[in-house]
Amino acid sequence: MIENSELVGKTYHIKTFGCQMNLHDTERVSGLLEACGCNEVSDTDDADIVIFMTCSVRENADQRLYGQASAMVSAPTPPSGKRIVAIGGCIAQRDGEKLREKVPAVDVVFGTSALASLPALLISAFRGENDRVAVDISEEGKGFSTDLPSNRAQQYHAWVPIMTGCNNFCTYCIVPYVRGRERSRTFEAVIGECERLVADGVREITLLGQNVNSYGRDLYGKPRFAELLRAVGQTGVERIRFTSSNPKDLTDETIAAMKETPAVIAAMKETPAVMPHLHLAVQSGSTRVLKKMNRSYTREEYLDVVSRLRATIPGLALSTDIIVGFPGETEEDFEETLSLVKEAGYSSAYTFIYSKRPGTPAAKYEDNTPHEVIQERFDRLAELVAQQAHEANQVDLNTTQAVLVEGTSKRDDSVMVGHSEKNQTVHFNLPEGYTSEDLIGKIVDVHIDEARTWYLRGTMESDPR
Repeated sequence: MIENSELVGKTYHIKTFGCQMNLHDTERVSGLLEACGCNEVSDTDDADIVIFMTCSVRENADQRLYGQASAMVSAPTPPSGKRIVAIGGCIAQRDGEKLREKVPAVDVVFGTSALASLPALLISAFRGENDRVAVDISEEGKGFSTDLPSNRAQQYHAWVPIMTGCNNFCTYCIVPYVRGRERSRTFEAVIGECERLVADGVREITLLGQNVNSYGRDLYGKPRFAELLRAVGQTGVERIRFTSSNPKDLTDETIAAMKETPAVIAAMKETPAVMPHLHLAVQSGSTRVLKKMNRSYTREEYLDVVSRLRATIPGLALSTDIIVGFPGETEEDFEETLSLVKEAGYSSAYTFIYSKRPGTPAAKYEDNTPHEVIQERFDRLAELVAQQAHEANQVDLNTTQAVLVEGTSKRDDSVMVGHSEKNQTVHFNLPEGYTSEDLIGKIVDVHIDEARTWYLRGTMESDPR
């Protein structure tokens, strides 16, 4: 236990908005608090400490935070008699003490590099040592959150950050300003953590970074991500995923590593460690818009990467991010996006209407496009994406898929839910003679009887392994 005795016995609840990096940070905050003797509760009303882990990529995240955090003013007093509201993550890093102007209830603000400072900040707030708000958003001299204890949400899956920050400065993106510049963990540190996770029973690892393809450039003078993929595959982990990838840095070597990295599963069949799914954000199909976004590649270069991927990894499931309504986007630009979506053949896509982020270059771009025009384009794109997702899933109808079981359906606890190697959501009925606990965290073979737009449904055919 970490020596912060004033926190022993305190209860806490964490609300998380945003990306996978935020989910990982949440696990570290939870692990840190439990190492201090705190106990997690499921309801904010019962919590002495309420923590909001925030995202600042889109305006909607800001509004969710302001609404939910401000509501804590009227929340019932906790059993201890005093509640501390803490805000961490990207919004905290961006706004610092100014958060009090939007969220009067906030007592503690800690930035993206200040997770380790949280216990001291909480103690200060409980003591009432600050007239305003306890804040730490400094970046200098801070280590990686991976140095902190972790309370993983799933024992069979782990997030492993390999780097943090971003050097790309896309004109719409606030991330480089709140996560800082690229900082890579050492090769040895990443592999060591993966080895410990495998020994602890982890079966699937997701490597995290704002741009994993540039991993190691700051430490070693050149990217070493392909080498890292191969090394992680040799730790014995059964499934490897990674996000995010910038197309400009996706090299042939990395593509080869995705194909060549195998892992031997004890007493099981040999299966590729790197899963045949890649999220490769394009953002727009128009070279003109991509230039305004500072994406550093053209439409043609992106499609060339896709072509090389498909030639090397047959059956690859490809997903992407697309922004609609970037300032100055014309109908012609949008039509180029639609045609790229068709040519790339995505199995899924995350589509967003452009959200202006103060402090970014794009926030200063003028745009007179009516909202109803942008919404109509968004709807057309969403329809195309859904059509392609449905078609992509039909390929796996009447096949058998290896599924890592993650839990039960929120609607029906007799239905199990997991993901295929291509990251498809798969549902199947709990077989007679099994409990859900028998299957969660196990890999099972599922015969696919039904292929819907956003999920597959089937019948379990094998014993769990």
